Amino acid sequence: MERRRRRVLPSLGNLVRSTGSASDLTETIPVIDDALAVRILDLAVRIGETMLVTGATASDVTLTIVRVGRTYGLDPVHVDVTYNSITAAYHRSGAPRPITILRVVRGAVPDHEKLQRLQALVTEVRSGLDLDTAVARFRDIRRAPFAYRPLIVIGAQALLAVGVAVMFGVSWLAIALAFFAAALAALTQHLLTKASVPFFFSQIAGAFVLTLVAALSPLLEMTGWDAAQGVRPSVIVASGVVLMLAGLTVVGAAQDAIDGFALTATGRILELTIQTLGVVVGILAGLETARVLGLGVDPPDDVLPFGPIPLQFFGAALIAVAVAVYNGAGARIIVVSALLSLVAWLGYLVASSTGLDVAAASGIGAFMGSFVGIVLAYRLHVPSVAITTAAILPMVPGAAVFRGLLSIVESGGSAELLLQGFSTLAVAATVGISLAVGASLGIYIGQPVRESLSSVARARAHVRRWRKPD
Repeated sequence: MERRRRRVLPSLGNLVRSTGSASDLTETIPVIDDALAVRILDLAVRIGETMLVTGATASDVTLTIVRVGRTYGLDPVHVDVTYNSITAAYHRSGAPRPITILRVVRGAVPDHEKLQRLQALVTEVRSGLDLDTAVARFRDIRRAPFAYRPLIVIGAQALLAVGVAVMFGVSWLAIALAFFAAALAALTQHLLTKASVPFFFSQIAGAFVLTLVAALSPLLEMTGWDAAQGVRPSVIVASGVVLMLAGLTVVGAAQDAIDGFALTATGRILELTIQTLGVVVGILAGLETARVLGLGVDPPDDVLPFGPIPLQFFGAALIAVAVAVYNGAGARIIVVSALLSLVAWLGYLVASSTGLDVAAASGIGAFMGSFVGIVLAYRLHVPSVAITTAAILPMVPGAAVFRGLLSIVESGGSAELLLQGFSTLAVAATVGISLAVGASLGIYIGQPVRESLSSVARARAHVRRWRKPD
């Protein structure tokens, strides 16, 4: 009886407490030396750096570096992503010091075609691509030039302004003026960029050119054209404001903040704020110059209305296509972006018809566009950030920004007009925040749905292979 008790009590204790193994501890012999580990870590960090530069979020960059390192045998890899640097470290057990690599990120240059190729490379790496081939393919991707020539990019920027003007249902002359003003502003920014002028001053110059062209447009009424009688300068500037804000990383900044990458999110938000201030300063300078020249623009009394619904959808698709080309996207991303812009705008119209205000309807539209986009991105092998950005841009409140600034400039001694201008700008800022929040929410809800669908697809493929006769 006593002997049985001695056997039972330790057995019960083992169910509660974990005990160490009585066998001698063994240690695996490392098969990855320091030189190979450096090559693997360097490839992973360079891929992450290029992804961050071309528009990926900090979370995607971190996950990619960890996955590439783990695929080639480095586990765990610790990654720290900030706005302008990436640090990755691998510390093998028993090694005297870790292997650490730091890469400095020079600046964001959206290139969604390159981002798509990088994601395809990471997929091949995880499928068993050898290290030497992966390094060679990455070098080819990194050295690849931008997909489109500068003239095509400038034309795409002008087409974006045309899309905004079409959504407002204006005359052909107003559309032509919007195209001319946007092309002139884009050409000005391109020349300043080639001269290594900071982008903040390029924003000021582009917005200044847009505003002057808009202020000169009423002079066409002296020609006697019937089309010139209804030209509204606010449409031209509103189209340009959307153009100036097309390259800003609103969604990326919101995602980084939600993911907990505080430094990266702060850097992007600060850059977003400075570049938006550049647009504001340029518009204010243009309005003041026009006033001095006797070409003052009267503040609009009401909100600029949209045109017929078919024109709204057509304009939204034009904007999405122009943004995709402007960001260097390929044919697949362009087509998907155009379709998603229709989904997002449909969500906006349905939400507006229920009585919701502009900010709430914009958030719902951004949510629908990003949700459908994140689900389709995996199946179509396109970057989600690329198609999401193009889908929500038609809802950017360019007209509200100009209307608020114009009310402030023309307020004079009128406190009522000044207050109205600040209120309009506050509404525009609220719409921008709603777009960022709605797009981010759609991405985070869409990710588990996408993973579930992909799991179901893999399970069905496995069943089909199992049932297939030999």
